[in-house]
This record gives sequence, C-alpha cells and structure tokens, in this order.
Amino acid sequence: MGTIEVVTAILSGLALYAAIGAVFAVAYLTVGAGRLDPAARGAGFAFRLMVLPGLVALWPLMLVRWIVGGAPHSTGTG
Repeated sequence: MGTIEVVTAILSGLALYAAIGAVFAVAYLTVGAGRLDPAARGAGFAFRLMVLPGLVALWPLMLVRWIVGGAPHSTGTG
C-alpha cells in the first residue's frame, strides 16, 4: 500500500468522523442539550453556533453522556 493510499484512508476516516459528528451535533443541539443542561434550554442561536465545533469534535464523549443521562457520577470520597 502506497503513501497516497494511506493518506487517502486517513482523510476518509477523518471525513467520516466529522460527518457523523455533524449529524450528532444537530441532533444533540435540537433535542439533547436542553435535557442534559438546564442552562442550555433557553440558549439562543449564537450559543448553539459556538458549541457546534466542539460537539463535532467530541461527539463520542457527548453521546456517552447523553445515553447515561447527565453528568458523570462522582467517585470522590466525602
């Protein structure tokens, strides 16, 4: 496998990751954000536009948080 094929495969994987992230971000911003964060419930378009790139990049983490149903559980003592 040549260098061009490796680069093409890597870029195709990144494009797929970003496409899945974009679909997830739209779904999360329309349905999930208000359920997980009460402060985001009344947020406007500007807020949603600002968090969109982060959701696209971190969609696997946010998907887990959405499935679990909120913030991670505290494991600290006290």
